[in-house]
Amino acid sequence: MITLSKKIKEERDKKEKVKSTSGSPKISRISVRDKLLVKEVTELEENALDSCKVEFKDPNVLHEFTLTITPGEGYWKDGIFIFHVLIPEDYNIKPPHVSCETKIWHPNISENGEVCLSLLREHTLDGSGWAPTRKLKDIVWGLNSLFTDLLNFDDPLNVEASELFFKNKESFRRRVEDYIRLYASPRR
Repeated sequence: MITLSKKIKEERDKKEKVKSTSGSPKISRISVRDKLLVKEVTELEENALDSCKVEFKDPNVLHEFTLTITPGEGYWKDGIFIFHVLIPEDYNIKPPHVSCETKIWHPNISENGEVCLSLLREHTLDGSGWAPTRKLKDIVWGLNSLFTDLLNFDDPLNVEASELFFKNKESFRRRVEDYIRLYASPRR
C-alpha cells in the first residue's frame, strides 16, 4: 500500500547509479516529514482502530489524507464523520492541520469544521499540546476520542452546543441526531 517507501528506495538506487556512472553524485532529497510519514503511516495501519478508516487520495502523497470516524457509542453513534488532515512541511515540529468535513453538532467541533483538540495546538499552558514526540496515531486516537472520553463541554469551541447540553440534554441529543440524519448518515 505505501509506495512512498518504495519511492525513497528507488531514489536512493538512482542516486547510487548516477554516482557510479558519472563520478559526481546528483542530489535528490526526500523531506524529513516524508521519511517520518512512511514509518508513521505503517504504524497507523498496523494499529488501526475499528471505528477509524484512513484513506489517501494518492498513495504517494502521505502528507494529506482523510480520516473517517464511525463512533460505536455515545451521542454520535453510527454517524459517519470525515476529517481532512494536512501535514505541514515542518512536521513533526508543527502539528497537522485538521478540519471536519462533515457538518456536526458537537461542543469541540464548530459548524465550520474547526476542531478543538489540545494535542493539535502548537502551544498550551498545561503541556498537553503538540510535541515532536507525538505521532499520527495520537491524532487519530484523539479525534476518535472526541466522540467519547475527550468530549469536553466545559471548554467548548461551539458554545451554543455546550450551553444546550447543560440546559437540556434531551434537546441536545435530538439536535445531534438531526445533524447525523441530515449530514452524517450512510443513507445521505
